[in-house]
Amino acid sequence: MAEKTGWEREYREHFDAIVDTYDKIRPSYPSAIFTDIAEYCGANAGKTALEIGAGTGKATADMLDAGYDVMAVELGADMSAFLRERFGERDDFRVITSAFEDAQLPTNAFDLVYAASAFHWIDAEVGCPKVLRILRDGGTLAMFRYNAPPADGDALYEEMQEAYKRFFHQPYKRPQRITETEYSSPAGIHKGFRCEPLENYGFRDVTMKFYYNSRTFTTDEYIMMLDTFSDHIVLPDDDRAALYAGVRSAIERHGGRITVDYAFQLYMARK
Repeated sequence: MAEKTGWEREYREHFDAIVDTYDKIRPSYPSAIFTDIAEYCGANAGKTALEIGAGTGKATADMLDAGYDVMAVELGADMSAFLRERFGERDDFRVITSAFEDAQLPTNAFDLVYAASAFHWIDAEVGCPKVLRILRDGGTLAMFRYNAPPADGDALYEEMQEAYKRFFHQPYKRPQRITETEYSSPAGIHKGFRCEPLENYGFRDVTMKFYYNSRTFTTDEYIMMLDTFSDHIVLPDDDRAALYAGVRSAIERHGGRITVDYAFQLYMARK
């Protein structure tokens, strides 16, 4: 039997157990992403949007601020409750607690369908045709996510890799730096979004854009961040504790802070 990696679709429900931690520590998205989505949609586009896998609203707030009327589809009951508490007094927001694949949604109803760090949890062979069905003609699908490219050669990063070699999923595979060209290739699209190139599903005017920023974490913040990653959550308890101890020790030896570089991808297409 193949070893679990933590990225299997059945693990998408475990975020519901870490709502507060997820909201506190996961990165926000660069404002340029939302500017570029609006530009792609066009000045005369409608403002009816559906969000796939809204989580705690990391992207929802920006879309509401941009003037969209947002219907969110969120699998987790606790995540949905968090969203209702956060946005519940607004008349331009509502949430359905359901997997996107199962949600009953109207045909030709939305000007924009978007997913922030969520579409890779969807069965694309169900999800992509469904997005086409619920979008209005000319409507936009926008999927965005982020990665932390490996900091090859950085002393702290290299020391942390020693802990990963010992305690992470075996056999250990060192993270590889990926170029924008590789991210945009069919293999890169499948790795990042778990779907084929959007042209294959009938979308048009497909484009991908990239954005970069950095964030500095304290030791405790960084461990908290690791504890929201699927492939870390599913580690055996002893291995996870040992990994975190090694990471913590490395960061403390390097001043108690770690700066992480992020690469964001925005993948868009029209119906």
